[in-house]
Amino acid sequence: MSANKRARSMGAGGTPSGFANVTRTFCASPTRWELAILHVGLLLPPRFVNLSFAPLAVFEAANMMLGEPYYEPHVVSVNGGLVVNSFGMATQTERADDVALDTMLVGAPPDTQKPSADIVELLQRSYGKTRRLASICVAAFILGEAGLLDGRRSTTHWLFGKEMQIRFPKTHVEIDRIFVGDGHIWTSAGMTAGIDLALALVERDVGPEKTREAARAMVVHHRRAGGQSQHSALLEIDAKSDRVQDALQYARRNLSKPLSVDKLAEAACLSPRQFSRVFRLETGMSPAKAVENLRLEAARLMLEQGRLPVETIARANGFGDRERMRRSFLRTYGQTPQSIRNASRPLNLI
Repeated sequence: MSANKRARSMGAGGTPSGFANVTRTFCASPTRWELAILHVGLLLPPRFVNLSFAPLAVFEAANMMLGEPYYEPHVVSVNGGLVVNSFGMATQTERADDVALDTMLVGAPPDTQKPSADIVELLQRSYGKTRRLASICVAAFILGEAGLLDGRRSTTHWLFGKEMQIRFPKTHVEIDRIFVGDGHIWTSAGMTAGIDLALALVERDVGPEKTREAARAMVVHHRRAGGQSQHSALLEIDAKSDRVQDALQYARRNLSKPLSVDKLAEAACLSPRQFSRVFRLETGMSPAKAVENLRLEAARLMLEQGRLPVETIARANGFGDRERMRRSFLRTYGQTPQSIRNASRPLNLI
């Protein structure tokens, strides 16, 4: 993004849409302002998990697609110097207080134990100085200890959701989400969900087109919605044989069509009776229930990622009409399709 394009993105007050208190630098022309490079820091706790570095690659890819250094990455710690990871390898870091960060990502520790007081104090100091604070996986527990999740929605890895809700009752843990942004505090689910979170941050800064290009360069999805489930229906339907897997893949590609046992059995090259028996034996559920789960997952993703009418989504995923889909959503999720769509809308992020 050129300086001219950045200048055109400014609002009347000189601040681009979605930005607050962003540093500006004055250019040679008295009528033109441009944004300073945004400094993004990865805060490493002791014994951090290696995959904590993955979200930084998103900002690197964004620079490549923009054709200029829009982001400058930093690896920081409380005191600077070497920080040893969970494998015993040391990484050189800068002292966090010495860098004026626009965005701070908190790397994942190897467990959910209470963090050291100096990390908690650093985050509390950074809260008023940093435009965005984001945690990767169980680093949400560190934000919780700092009191930064109080009164906010949050998420973490699904294995630790109940523990997080008990330890930090003032936050509302939405455990079945890939990431959550509430104000300028962001939290992600598992380690790779940090990539989805970082893509969302970049999209806020530079828009969807360049973010989509960055995602393609990284060969990742652009992008899993924050409200997308941490679980996949196909993964949870643990079919062993290739024939049952073939039937499930056929179902997933043809959700808008009638998917009778006869059709699925044909895709699996089995008789209907044999297919029903093998399917239930391998998955523990009926073919009809499995198809419903696939339809629910696809419909929920469409609700969260787009603005198609609910009726259109119901037909596209084989529910027939919105009322039938509504009953299925209530039975499975305890929520209506409209309430799920409303919850997935971006919050007023700074």
